[in-house]
Amino acid sequence: MDITQLLLIAVGMMAFMVLGYMGFAGPSPAKEASRRLQGLRYRHSDSTVDKVEAQLKKAVAARKPKLHQIAGSESRVAALMMRLHRTGKGWTLSQYVYASGGLALVVALLLFIKTGAAALSLGIGLVVGAGLPHFVVSFFIGRRTNAFTAKFPDAIELLVRGLRSGLPVTETLGVVSTEVPGPVGEEFKLVTERIKIGKTMEDALQETADRLNTPEFSFFCITLAIQRETGGNLAETLSNLADVLRKRAQMKLKIKAMSSESKASAYIVGALPFIVFIMIYMINPKYLAGFWTDDRLIVTGLGGLTWMSIGAFIMAKMVSFEI
Repeated sequence: MDITQLLLIAVGMMAFMVLGYMGFAGPSPAKEASRRLQGLRYRHSDSTVDKVEAQLKKAVAARKPKLHQIAGSESRVAALMMRLHRTGKGWTLSQYVYASGGLALVVALLLFIKTGAAALSLGIGLVVGAGLPHFVVSFFIGRRTNAFTAKFPDAIELLVRGLRSGLPVTETLGVVSTEVPGPVGEEFKLVTERIKIGKTMEDALQETADRLNTPEFSFFCITLAIQRETGGNLAETLSNLADVLRKRAQMKLKIKAMSSESKASAYIVGALPFIVFIMIYMINPKYLAGFWTDDRLIVTGLGGLTWMSIGAFIMAKMVSFEI
């Protein structure tokens, strides 16, 4: 048995152990106890803010998408189209497919011309062609979502002022669409247009909630739907919601500041091997030429990438907090 077979067996056993641990490891007892105590506090609290936050947590749990699908989509193609729409850039599915295929082809050809390794070039080309556009779309979705979340409490407070002045809900939605700039105004404008063509307010808001996929807007929809069924002071409820959303935003910023050092360290540690590899390859290509042709070095490099991916996944989980 040569070194290649031994490395393949070792990598397979390690992957099996990691998958087994992830599959059979149960939830932390301490976290479960803390979550139950928190739920009891929200359930029996007389504070309106605590009740609003409890309903918000339920909305977050209810709005989590299943498997590959985005909430409201019925297939992978529909989920991808919805992701492209959430960027706010007007990209189409055909443009995304052409960009992914062209990028994969260009990267594969350049690597094949440089290294002569057909299988390796094709594999890297497919990974780059499928991964880079996905990350670009995710980046624009995250940026637009953050911009929406930052302005959304202001829109709710504008709704509260309109309701207290005597305007109906549909009229205040139109005011928000014209007065609040950015993604908030665009989304509320779509809501008002759907209402004008005959859709109910609940359906129009739910379509926007499915596309945005944010817990803040989902709870806003739930609040309006419950108020229309049960009655009550909608202005006070929305005012409490705006206060909760602002506190959530402050908590997110605090967590981001506290975890920024760990994230910077993870970025440096993760990027350093690739930077060193590229610098050495530019200075002395023959020294690292074996990584493109020698099977043992290829297996060793893939094993190193696997270990680095596991480490990056663990570090990402360590600095990821759910609010």
